[in-house]
Amino acid sequence: MARERWATKIGLILAMAGNAVGLGNFLRFPVQAAQNGGGAFMIPYFTALLLLGIPLMWVEWGMGRYGGKFGHGATPGQFHAMWQHPISKYLGALGLFLSLGTMIFYVYVESWTLGFSFFSVTKQYFGMETFDNMRHFLSSYQGTTEGYFSSMWPAYGFLLVTLVINFYVLAKGVAKGIERLALFAMPALIIFAIILVIRVITIGTPDPVNHPDWNVASGFAFIWNPDLSQLHSPKVWLAAAGQIFFTLSLGSGLIQAYASYVRENDDIALGGLATSSLNEGVEIVLGGSIAIPIAAAFFGLAMTQDIAARGAYDLGFVSMPIIFTKIPFGSLFGFMWFLLLFFAGITSSVAMSQPLIAFLKEEFRFNHRKAVGVLIAMVFIPIQLCVFFLAKGFLDEMDYWIGTFGLVVFALLEVIVFAWIFGMDKGWAEITRGAQIKVPRIFYYVIKYVTPVYLLVIMIYWIYIDAIPVLLMHGGDPANTPWRWFARGVMLLLFIIILLMVRRAWQRRDVLSTFDSPEAS
Repeated sequence: MARERWATKIGLILAMAGNAVGLGNFLRFPVQAAQNGGGAFMIPYFTALLLLGIPLMWVEWGMGRYGGKFGHGATPGQFHAMWQHPISKYLGALGLFLSLGTMIFYVYVESWTLGFSFFSVTKQYFGMETFDNMRHFLSSYQGTTEGYFSSMWPAYGFLLVTLVINFYVLAKGVAKGIERLALFAMPALIIFAIILVIRVITIGTPDPVNHPDWNVASGFAFIWNPDLSQLHSPKVWLAAAGQIFFTLSLGSGLIQAYASYVRENDDIALGGLATSSLNEGVEIVLGGSIAIPIAAAFFGLAMTQDIAARGAYDLGFVSMPIIFTKIPFGSLFGFMWFLLLFFAGITSSVAMSQPLIAFLKEEFRFNHRKAVGVLIAMVFIPIQLCVFFLAKGFLDEMDYWIGTFGLVVFALLEVIVFAWIFGMDKGWAEITRGAQIKVPRIFYYVIKYVTPVYLLVIMIYWIYIDAIPVLLMHGGDPANTPWRWFARGVMLLLFIIILLMVRRAWQRRDVLSTFDSPEAS
């Protein structure tokens, strides 16, 4: 059976960029920059981009295209194609686990953006002009407190709609579903973002009499003025590396899945660089120019610092709705803001689904409809736990171990397999085959030596300074401790299921041939 292919080059680039451009570009990035030295944060950020982001982007494009030659769209088969060892497929199984696990909690947050876009049009949160009221509105919508919403069924309804849209796109396949979504959603996202940036810049000083220092310029200064003293903190460098992973969707098997549908001699060097560049442009130029600057204009710098300290959800779902209640045509701008976030979210969430779909089709010989059906079951059941145990920390646990820490672990594994086991000579040949640009030779050595050492240092430090305290739940609510352990048990069960699926696929006689050595193929 012939594998699917991307229909157009621009469709591939926009789909890859849509995979990378997500909620983190507009919510997480400005918060990370504001919390970690403002403009000084960009020094470790660009360092991580050059030594981790772009090298890993090329590694994952190379892995994906190489595995795709042998019919592998998911990392278990791709790892084995590069390393003929029984353990390789089980290491690759981690990529399936991370992509599926991320979708489970990510799509729930994505559904909030769809809900709030509707609430903007209907002006349901208008009149709630204090932070306490808006936080109560959000928590009531999520079902964690009683209040504005009598039940959590509105949130559940928007979740169902979000899931239906995701699965509808996936049911159409790569070219007719994912690519067509990207061709529409990515331009719309960028247009909405540009309109919002222009509106932010033109706001200036909303209250020049009572608060002449509350202005957009102070917001830009807050996020971009460098606090060089923070560069001495390892946490800032860790935060920068984490943001690069999060924003480029690295270390989760997503890029490999998309790249597996690239033709053997198609350019991946320029494709990987274009994907990174488009994502960074959206994140730095657009994502850094909306939420924080406008918050400083309406709430002042001190309150904006408090908003940034509270995190991305407070910025996106509390402070921004309050602002929309204060400006002309606020319901329209609110609709655009949250629909922008929804487009950013759905282009990422469909990418999270593709590795499992590819695995089921290629290794179990499922037809496309059956593969999507299995995906629906594997997402719909555990997502109920994120919904109904949100207040118990279930989503936070999944976000940390799957969506944050796990990415670094898997990235380290894949660069070792690609550069040291598969071999950097063959890896470099794969990256540069068909390239329309000359990839600087220095990246040969960066990928082989610098990137794995960088990742290893990050992982060791992260385990020591962050992962161990999180694992032991230092500082957490003791009442939620049993529920957090329950969340970890569910994640472990999901990983075991993935491992068993990989093992079963290996045992099947008609699938075993697909894992033969590339030379034999």
